[in-house]
Amino acid sequence: MSVYPISFWVVLGVLLAGGIWSVRRIKDGIGIPMLAVIGTVMVWYVGDAFYNDYAQTYATMFADDVLQHAWWQVAWFLVVFIAAVPYIHRRINARFLRQQSGVYQLARYGVNQPALQRQLDILFIGCAAIYAILVIIAATRLKGEMFYFFFPYLGYKPQPWGRGRIGTGFDALLSFAEYIQMMVSAVFGVVVAVSTNRRTRILALILCAIAWPYYLFDRTRNTILAVIIPAILTWVFLRIRGSVLKKAAILAVLFLFVNAWMAFIIQNRGTQSIANAFKEKGFNLKKESSVHHEGLNMFEELCWINTFIKKGIYEPNWGARYFAELVNPIPRALWHGKPLIGIDYAIARGQGIDNAESGAGVNATISTGMIGQGIVNFGGILGPAAAALLMSFWVAVLARQDLNIWKLGRLPLYALGLILTFNLGRDITLITLYPFVFGSALLWFLERHQPHLAGPSNPNPVNAPPPATMPAGRPMHRRRIRRVRIGVHPPNSIP
Repeated sequence: MSVYPISFWVVLGVLLAGGIWSVRRIKDGIGIPMLAVIGTVMVWYVGDAFYNDYAQTYATMFADDVLQHAWWQVAWFLVVFIAAVPYIHRRINARFLRQQSGVYQLARYGVNQPALQRQLDILFIGCAAIYAILVIIAATRLKGEMFYFFFPYLGYKPQPWGRGRIGTGFDALLSFAEYIQMMVSAVFGVVVAVSTNRRTRILALILCAIAWPYYLFDRTRNTILAVIIPAILTWVFLRIRGSVLKKAAILAVLFLFVNAWMAFIIQNRGTQSIANAFKEKGFNLKKESSVHHEGLNMFEELCWINTFIKKGIYEPNWGARYFAELVNPIPRALWHGKPLIGIDYAIARGQGIDNAESGAGVNATISTGMIGQGIVNFGGILGPAAAALLMSFWVAVLARQDLNIWKLGRLPLYALGLILTFNLGRDITLITLYPFVFGSALLWFLERHQPHLAGPSNPNPVNAPPPATMPAGRPMHRRRIRRVRIGVHPPNSIP
């Protein structure tokens, strides 16, 4: 442990302080999203150091000043993030500050709330209809391969939304369909986890059995997390009643299976399809659990960025990367010169190729990590602060869903957003957030055109005590009780 610089221990201290502070703010709506961001930093940076043997790899790969500087940047990100969240939350969610966390209420009083269950039934019907439309479109594109769209484990996984690395024409519509499919597939799982309507739950379970194999037998791990994990978390924390130890034990068992399956994907995706590997080799939980995961190296990328900047190989692009992320939704058919994302850093990392057919000019793009992404935009001081402000805004967006959890679709959207937070650890990008963005847009459209479906904003949960009231603009405090001596009564009181 002596190989770690003092800045590493500062990071651990800030993580601990931020975690404690976040737990104390769970009732306010920002606590759980803040814990998600803090946990993301813990896994992608501190976890990277432990998982990839810091002493034998990074301590020998990079100069001491680079390592120490990188840890200070992680600490600076955390300090700005923790300080900025309350301010941004108060600005963005001013109308909802008097409401209590809906997730906290569900965890305390249970999911058998009429307002919630009604919204789940309506949401499931809508998502099932959307999925049916997507299936029809996929069938017109796949034709004879449609069978494997539902059952990839019996052959291979077809690609109804396939497109090139650089989109052309209106390929954005194919990407839109793919993200919508991911969003509704995640919703099916959350409905199974928390619905108390037996008919709705059974139908949602059937659709999970149909829709989820498409992602389980894919070559990417982030889509598995986005589709499967929201259902697991809502089931464990909201549906299962019992002690924290019981829930932790269940999560640990489920984690072993998910981790082993993703390790199986890593081990086989470079040589054959996941479906073929599953048929030929089978799945061994004990064997796959020992496979070393690739890609959990955002601290390494942070060190490379600092090394390149120090040597003059790479210079911050002053917001160009963030701008490219922001305009990504614009179809390339409407903007032929739309900037590409992360090409300059990929070239600096040795991925550049002189091949006109490539289009992008690189073999592959390299994730910079959410803190490293800030640095490639604005340098070593402003960069981590910029990334922290973006994640603070994201926490406020998630808190808004929590404070309005009784409205149509807010619970599945909130659960999906929490999991996508972990995926943002590799890059803060709309490419990761599109399922959440499109889901939010659909709910916004329904609320404007079908307000009767939106549901109440903050009903009193079943079995909950009457909500406390407080004057507008004043915080709620515990009422003070005057002490009265025996035999002496305050004025206007009844002895």
